[in-house]
Amino acid sequence: QVQLVESGGGLVQAGESLRLSCAASGRTSKWYGMGWFRQAPGKEREFVAAVSWSGDSTRYADSVRGRFDIQRDTAKNTVYLQINNLESEDTAVYYCAADSLGLMSDQLYDYNFWGQGTQVTVSS
Repeated sequence: QVQLVESGGGLVQAGESLRLSCAASGRTSKWYGMGWFRQAPGKEREFVAAVSWSGDSTRYADSVRGRFDIQRDTAKNTVYLQINNLESEDTAVYYCAADSLGLMSDQLYDYNFWGQGTQVTVSS
């Protein structure tokens, strides 16, 4: 089993930045690919970004590329999502997910484990 715990969400003003964290635990979690998804009110959960187990490869949704930055600290087994120049459309619950095959997929069904989510609310 892999446990994922997100943190760092909150209420911020448009244009500000925020860094989300996802701490992973579990015997093999350090070998997993990791992803971030988000779900806005009334919408489906959508892919945001993914990172390989080593942290050397990343992938982003077109809608966030250039503003979002995913990084991985392998020593701490923690994945971060830096969000810059926040927009009201970024308001959502952000979820961290682990993928045992390291696919760096943009599909929900490719991820085996999920965190409980952290709320990000952007006021304009």
